[in-house]
Amino acid sequence: MFKFAAALAIPVALFAQAPKSADLGFKDTPILPGQPWHVHDPDRPHPPVVAPASTPTAPPSDAIVLFDGKDLSKWASHQTSKGGPAVDAKWKLGDGYFEVAPGTGELFTRDKFADCQLHIEWASPAEVRGNSQGRGNSGVFLMSLYEIQVLDTYNNPTYADGQAGAIYGQWPPLANVARKPGEWQTYDIVFEAPRFNGDKLIKKAYQTVFWNGVVVHNHKEVMGPMVYRQVATYKPHEAELPLSLQDHGNPVRYRNVWIRRLNDYDEPEKK
Repeated sequence: MFKFAAALAIPVALFAQAPKSADLGFKDTPILPGQPWHVHDPDRPHPPVVAPASTPTAPPSDAIVLFDGKDLSKWASHQTSKGGPAVDAKWKLGDGYFEVAPGTGELFTRDKFADCQLHIEWASPAEVRGNSQGRGNSGVFLMSLYEIQVLDTYNNPTYADGQAGAIYGQWPPLANVARKPGEWQTYDIVFEAPRFNGDKLIKKAYQTVFWNGVVVHNHKEVMGPMVYRQVATYKPHEAELPLSLQDHGNPVRYRNVWIRRLNDYDEPEKK
């Protein structure tokens, strides 16, 4: 009985001293191009844990909530020159939403962003007034420069690169997914900011856009900041800038706005 127990102890001890399982990774594999990591490198940092929302369209745990239905404290009408204090938001606050106050100007986030994931819901007025670009017009401006058009395009003909979901003046959406006037619509946008080296553009901006759950831009190259009736071109600007929403004279509503900064989680480890 004693000898049998002793024999069992030997493989147990060997198992305790065994090397890590290959399931955890390898160090004898090639180095990935442009990276310091081996293929399946066990030392590569793991992604941070992010708790998903319990309901669709709600913010995940690492999101910055820009509007929670209660106040506009994350927004300003504009910022004074030389980095002075922001002017309080002048748009109308409703029951769980905020609304363009025509004539008060754009709304800007107090924080600045670059690469990001943005979720935003909007609704054009239920009472239809005007036509083409005069009907439920606003816009979501990444970095206050790169516009995804907001417009009531439900049975409302207009030029293709100016309809809802368009990268304004550059690319029409792949589909018109408009809901009826007054109904809530959703944009989910993945934005890659441009990169500059001094005065030189080294990488253009890209946008992926889902409109009401339908992809309408798939990693689309942006020609430059929004410009009216001209071809967009890039000019150097800050690495981070506020998100802004356009006052185009129509009382468009917004709600459930949140954003996530997109950074390479293992970037600090790169050599």
